[in-house]
Amino acid sequence: MPDLSSKKPQPAPASLDGTDLAILAALVEDGRMTNAALAARVGVAESTCAYRVRALRQSGVIASVNARLNLGALGHPIHAIVKVRLGSHNREHVRNLYDKLVAVPGALTVLHVGGDDDFLLHVAVESPEKLRDLILEHVTIYPVVQRTETQLVFEVREGRGVLSP
Repeated sequence: MPDLSSKKPQPAPASLDGTDLAILAALVEDGRMTNAALAARVGVAESTCAYRVRALRQSGVIASVNARLNLGALGHPIHAIVKVRLGSHNREHVRNLYDKLVAVPGALTVLHVGGDDDFLLHVAVESPEKLRDLILEHVTIYPVVQRTETQLVFEVREGRGVLSP
């Protein structure tokens, strides 16, 4: 099923050189790095670095810079993946449920996927009881939801990403 979040065509992949890739890798590692530190790390003038970063933002290559939170320290130590299977694949039902799932308290990521399941919902909650309540009060209440399956997450590690060789 095509991406329902927008009807815009996907842009062609950007043509990036080694300097652009080095800037991106550094920002992925530390998005708060100053322009001066970034320029020194990449080996270019500060004005060149600022221009490159601005161009990467304007072209959409840099979509955002975010803080990575320690959810356990915030009182949400339990992570789970909730698999959601729909009984109907009517475009309007799918769109509406997608909007509802994104708004679920504790939702970290919502993926619309192909295969046996239709959505994967990554959540962080305070307790097993809160996980149960989240599913009962925010997921299974919709008639289009045929079934759910919950998998507890024991550990999360970051992958290499797309910039690593």
